[in-house]
Amino acid sequence: MKRLLLNNLIEWKDKKHRKPLILWGARQVGKTWLMKEFGSSFFDNYVYISFYNNSRMSSIFEEDYDVKRIINAIEVSQHVVITPGETLLIFDEVQAAPKVVEALKYFCEEASEYHVIAAGSLLGVSIHEGVSFPVGKVDELRLYPMNFREFLLAMGEDRLFEYISNTDYDRINEFSGIYRELLKKYICVGGMPEVVGRFVENHDYSEAREIQLSILNQYEGDFGKHVSANEMPRIRMTWQSLPMQLAKENKKFFFGQVKEGARQKDFEKAIQWLVDAGLIYKVNKVQKPAMPLKSYVDFSSFKLFLIDVGLLGAMSELDIDSVIQGNDIFVEFKGALIEQYVLEQLVSDTKYTPYYYSGEKSTYETDFLIQKSKDIVPIEVKAETNLKSKSLRAYFDKFSPALALRVSSSDYIDQGWMKNIPLWCVSII
Repeated sequence: MKRLLLNNLIEWKDKKHRKPLILWGARQVGKTWLMKEFGSSFFDNYVYISFYNNSRMSSIFEEDYDVKRIINAIEVSQHVVITPGETLLIFDEVQAAPKVVEALKYFCEEASEYHVIAAGSLLGVSIHEGVSFPVGKVDELRLYPMNFREFLLAMGEDRLFEYISNTDYDRINEFSGIYRELLKKYICVGGMPEVVGRFVENHDYSEAREIQLSILNQYEGDFGKHVSANEMPRIRMTWQSLPMQLAKENKKFFFGQVKEGARQKDFEKAIQWLVDAGLIYKVNKVQKPAMPLKSYVDFSSFKLFLIDVGLLGAMSELDIDSVIQGNDIFVEFKGALIEQYVLEQLVSDTKYTPYYYSGEKSTYETDFLIQKSKDIVPIEVKAETNLKSKSLRAYFDKFSPALALRVSSSDYIDQGWMKNIPLWCVSII
């Protein structure tokens, strides 16, 4: 496996004013593998400690935050020598040991010569439940499921990866048919590393679906382990409603489709828990497309997307054959799979935070808005081959953006007022 975030870890390793690093990410996205791969490839050695059901190691951090004492205790208990600059310290599942999270502040202030990475599957949930976060004392990175470019590398398509990464539109358009077929596979397989790894070995879609369902079961199992009995039904209902919500033409989240008569305040905590756990993405509506977008967020309107397009297909019981063999795959499920896919690529393979906007009386809607330098850029996602862009044109006529983008299964086209980006090239944005 090749994960693009490894380049960010290398940059972190060599930073002059480096702080301990927190690696965010949901369960099963590959955090542990990536940390160990980084340790084995770029350090003389690494020390890996998981704090899940590990009271013995957790107790080392309970006494005080004397970093020298902590390092000595780890060396004795793990039978290792920890050398600054040569040893990577990996603290995993730190949500189970709050004192470890708090100790990162002291590693920053008193022992910055050590390279320390901490991660936890439900760390975001733990922070909101009272774990003291070392604000300003840590560097942060987030790991997502494998994006399409990483999927290309896993499939051995290094040349196709390079064409996208180098924005070589001539080659991208030349091999559009191959990209399209690989995208179909990615839509079915998704980006969960275990699923991708097994699919690369066997090219067995049935096996991929079995692993996806197992991951979904593990996620739902976490609800019972880490959520109060009062809140769990709401989390489960919100989670299970996502395929239905995304199947609508208007992807806006409607509480009435979770439970008849439900109101936003009834499900706010449930949604926040799923966001904190990294299992869903929340895309907020803005009241107007102006700088900075964050200042115009309408907190009462939003879309929710699943962590991974492959898991969405499994949850929706999507027929894999209809995706792989059908010519209208990109229209299936009302385009939900493609909008989900594009959202994932924006989040994981660009630096932008996506929002959305709808016109007065909902006469038109932009699928996504991003803030690109000093410009607000509307993005329309087209699943079908009919490329009429009425909503995007309406937005353009009203706001005259410097750049308007349509993402579709067609080749790269510059139409003057709008550019069409192939679905497999979202990272180019």
